[in-house]
Amino acid sequence: MFLVVGLGNPGAEYEATRHNVGFMAADEIHRRYNFSAFRAKFSGLIAEGNIDGKKVYLLKPQTYMNLSGNSVVQVANFYKILPENIFVIHDDMDLPTTKIKAKIGGGSGGHNGIKSIDAAITPNYNRIRIGVGHPENQNEENTINHVPSRFSKQDAENIKNDIDIVANLIGIALTGGIAEFSNQLGMALHKK
Repeated sequence: MFLVVGLGNPGAEYEATRHNVGFMAADEIHRRYNFSAFRAKFSGLIAEGNIDGKKVYLLKPQTYMNLSGNSVVQVANFYKILPENIFVIHDDMDLPTTKIKAKIGGGSGGHNGIKSIDAAITPNYNRIRIGVGHPENQNEENTINHVPSRFSKQDAENIKNDIDIVANLIGIALTGGIAEFSNQLGMALHKK
């Protein structure tokens, strides 16, 4: 049993913003693999389905980014899902919109949603980081204003492509692990 989490903020004002790339990826996975309808539970929206023969819960925490761990730990505890079977998809300002990286564990990189999940369950879960680019002047105010901003036309196309790649390869992450997912990711990004 697996848990795939897309991070974002609830509310129409945050739709299609950089910080909501995780929600966008979760929605594409939901659509592509015919998951059940999302229902409100565990301080989030949760759906269930199968990807490549694996039972998967798909979660979009509705707690706002800084408290994402509250929702993730509720689901993990209720369904007894171990950290190594949890995949969190989130935005990463340190990567351009043409890059995706994946790993197990590590630091939060200043991402408040990741900090919250680290504190709630342990840092030893899988992370899929979708690049959203960074502001030209990386002072604190520009950074704070950057993540809730919308994409340029080119960046929006890049993000759509990135999300498509993640949705295509998520089954490999579940069946082959994050290292195999990373290998396939490298090949898919190289073809872009």
